[in-house]
Amino acid sequence: MRFNFWKRYKAKHTIALAVVLLFGFIFVAFTNSDDRNFKIAKNLDIFNALYKELDMLYVDTIDPEKVIKYGIDAMLAQTDPYTEYYAEGDNTLKELTTGKFGGIGAAIRYYDKKDRIAIVEPTQGMPATEVGLKAGDIILSIDGKDMSRGKMEIMDFSDKVRNALRGEPGTVLILKIERPTLNGNKEIKEFKITRRTIQTPSVPFYGMLKNKVGYIVLSDFTEKCSKDVKKALIDLKNDGATSIMLDLRGNGGGLLSEAVEIVNLFVPKGKEIVTTKGKIKQVGSVYKTTHEPIDTEIPIVVLVDGGTASASEIVSGSLQDLDRAVIVGNRTFGKGLVQTLRELPYNSSMKITTAKYYIPSGRCIQAIDYSKRNEDGSIARTPDSLTNVFKTSVGREVRDGGGIRPDIEVKEEKVPNILFYLVNSNVIFDYATQYVLKHPRIGKVADFHYTDADYTEFKKFVKTQDFKYDQQTEKVLKNLKEVAKFEGYLEDASSEFDALEKKLNHNTERDLNTFSKIVRTTIRQEIIKRYYFVSGAIEERLKDDPDVEKGIDVLGNIDEYKKLLMPKSKSVVSVIKNKGRKGKMIDDKDELAALYSPITIA
Repeated sequence: MRFNFWKRYKAKHTIALAVVLLFGFIFVAFTNSDDRNFKIAKNLDIFNALYKELDMLYVDTIDPEKVIKYGIDAMLAQTDPYTEYYAEGDNTLKELTTGKFGGIGAAIRYYDKKDRIAIVEPTQGMPATEVGLKAGDIILSIDGKDMSRGKMEIMDFSDKVRNALRGEPGTVLILKIERPTLNGNKEIKEFKITRRTIQTPSVPFYGMLKNKVGYIVLSDFTEKCSKDVKKALIDLKNDGATSIMLDLRGNGGGLLSEAVEIVNLFVPKGKEIVTTKGKIKQVGSVYKTTHEPIDTEIPIVVLVDGGTASASEIVSGSLQDLDRAVIVGNRTFGKGLVQTLRELPYNSSMKITTAKYYIPSGRCIQAIDYSKRNEDGSIARTPDSLTNVFKTSVGREVRDGGGIRPDIEVKEEKVPNILFYLVNSNVIFDYATQYVLKHPRIGKVADFHYTDADYTEFKKFVKTQDFKYDQQTEKVLKNLKEVAKFEGYLEDASSEFDALEKKLNHNTERDLNTFSKIVRTTIRQEIIKRYYFVSGAIEERLKDDPDVEKGIDVLGNIDEYKKLLMPKSKSVVSVIKNKGRKGKMIDDKDELAALYSPITIA
């Protein structure tokens, strides 16, 4: 009896305790949920009240749309760089995904020497080119309205001019420009331009290289870009291509669906390419190839670099995971996040990061965890030591986090400090403008030669431009002297500092000679672009491109190609070394990209 009593007593109290705990958990869950909802409601109420007080009492009238937009942008800055708000009438997202807008078809950029906006690249076959606009033309007015900057911020000024140039296809604008002349004077011209639908080409160039290598450049992943790649692939195969090189360098991505379609050109139907996973089940998806491929056997090399991101990483990473291509170049950016468009009230919208994507091996190549910020708000890339190993289809080791690591690494040529300033101070741009005035026509790109005499002329031109640039060594030396003075060592070491200063003095002539190869390459591409547009500049770049040369070597040796796609006990990485490089370099991919990227397209 006693045993049964205690058994019943313990069972009774155990059930009671379980009920208490269950209700406790439910209470905590609801309390936590209610607490979160209360915090949201409370802070929204505070924000609303704060703005009303500000609008009613602040000494000057404030612009509600501008102020609230700043608040929204600051809030979204706490997430990641890809979550963005678009106000009513902002067509940025549509233009990014479709590559289409109404305008004149010209790249424009702020030109500091005139404090105005300059035409830097009319697009081939577009209204700007057809009416005769040229790189170097300075915009004075649009439809009679002066386009001077005044006190505007440069970015706001650029947006103002861009928006004035854009408009509904079929509408007309009157553009007044100032054009430089050969004798150093200026010429004022007016153009009547009819806007059209402008679409930037997703495949700006494709053609045959040596050893029957078919070469395709894909610049972005806009709507139907996979059809452009498909056409290029078929044309090249018809021209006798026995291997393919797909250039994704500098391609920042775009539509995920187009990335899957491009992979489908080379792999069988039914292959799982991408899986997306987010906080809620509804944002998860599985993307498979849905069509019969063009060619599952042709050898492929994919060129990548630090500007290869997002959809470009899906293509390169999937082809790597499926052992379908050899990846050549430098590690990619590392964007493994997926954005979704959400409609908001009053015809506004937002692009919000809703998921991470995983490629065939199961890895996510996202390099930065934006949820883990340092105390100062900064964010660091995931160190290689914390990445995980995954396996490709045949068992090759690949890693997550930190982008796509190439199968063959080609050491990057760093941008010397002097080149950065030659480009950003428009010295090379102005020189190319004068070169074109002196040479109204040139031969084919293949026959173009930039001679030593031409480069000598360029160096003379630099001297006439009052060109100055910051040398990193001078900055470091200045900081060292300040520290030495603070710590009491400067007086005893003054002679050593003086001797070092003399050796590190500004010598533009020396730097132009030391870095002549990369400076001349940049000049050549800028000149060719004036005659043959982007496609011509790409063709000119092919004359001296280490990544392309390495890709041709790999595709030219089928045994090496197959060996690279087989499992290894240890990763074998081939590195091409740049010999003879001296001096301080700028190792910043954003700065490198800025050298070749105009601010905006109109």
